[in-house]
Amino acid sequence: MVPEEAVRLLDDDILVLMEEASGLAARIHPILRDSIGDLVRSMNCYYSNLIEGHDTHPHDIDRALANDFSNEPKKRDLQQEAVAHIHVQRLIDTGRDPDAWPASAAYASWLHEEFCSRLPPEMLFVDDKKTGARLEIVPGEWRKRDVQVGRHIPPPHEDLPRFMSSFDKAYGSPRLTRTRQIQTVGAVHHRLLWIHPFLDGNGRVARLMSHALFKRLGVGTSLWSVARGLARNEDRYKTLLAQADGPREGDLDGRGNLTQRGLVAFCKFFLERSVDQIRFMSELLEPATLLMRIEIHVEEEVRAKRLLRGSFAVLREAVMSGEVERSKIPALTGYEERGARNVTAGLVDRGMLTAATHRAPLRLAFPVEVAERWFPNLYPANAGSRT
Repeated sequence: MVPEEAVRLLDDDILVLMEEASGLAARIHPILRDSIGDLVRSMNCYYSNLIEGHDTHPHDIDRALANDFSNEPKKRDLQQEAVAHIHVQRLIDTGRDPDAWPASAAYASWLHEEFCSRLPPEMLFVDDKKTGARLEIVPGEWRKRDVQVGRHIPPPHEDLPRFMSSFDKAYGSPRLTRTRQIQTVGAVHHRLLWIHPFLDGNGRVARLMSHALFKRLGVGTSLWSVARGLARNEDRYKTLLAQADGPREGDLDGRGNLTQRGLVAFCKFFLERSVDQIRFMSELLEPATLLMRIEIHVEEEVRAKRLLRGSFAVLREAVMSGEVERSKIPALTGYEERGARNVTAGLVDRGMLTAATHRAPLRLAFPVEVAERWFPNLYPANAGSRT
């Protein structure tokens, strides 16, 4: 269940992860983190969906968040799935998740129920490949039948309470130090998938659990997500998951029934992908280069007469200070009050700025068209289909 303490292969990865995560968190103004969090949650949802074989275009996710759903049933279902995922991650990011330790049976059940209860009824069924029967997914409940996932045969359904009790004991132990807990995040991810407690939705629950666990351990934030790293290395992700399912290979391969080497290899991959994603976001959010990308984009928009001159000065203030007081906009833009209001209106209309009320300070927002320019490579070039 947990890599043995004698294993030192993961030590350097843990130290790098802690250092890189701390550097990223310190780089961004606390107010701006909230806006970035909205962007990262949509990104995380897109990549988590992709791993599940659900290719939902970022534009469709944006529309769904604005309560603009497609008339096409399948696309609408996927949009509702995206909204459900983002809802759950927002609860985690804002500290509105349960007090239960994330690596626990109770937390897994909460994740599954919170997510599945927001899905359309059509998505709460799976087909039995052997009999063709439609099987209902009950949000938050352990499966009540045996299943096979590829070549893997998870534990019998009647043994799930015992396996989930062992899960709790292994990962909720107060004897584990913080570094040991960080070391085992990949193991938690793998072992939950190995147990496969739910009829469907186990992969999504495992990834949300990993996100919550990193956050509780002080290295995860709303500024990054491992899901992008897993999706961009999906073949290796699934190969290492399968290899960690293998039986123990001799006396030097740990003490349990499953291979220690396979588990450690997956944990190392998981930590490396996490570090890779923190570094990716750190580069994107480096203030000087971020401002340069914003300025180039805004200049193009001004030349095309889609924005007014002075727009960049307002956006720069939002990046550096986290938000912009409306009273400062005339001085920032060089316009009188009416002209300053026109600049503001243009940025709000384009979705680049948002505010809780018409008098509240303005904060950055990142609709997909903007995110594609300000944050290159956030999504793959051929993400979904624009319809």
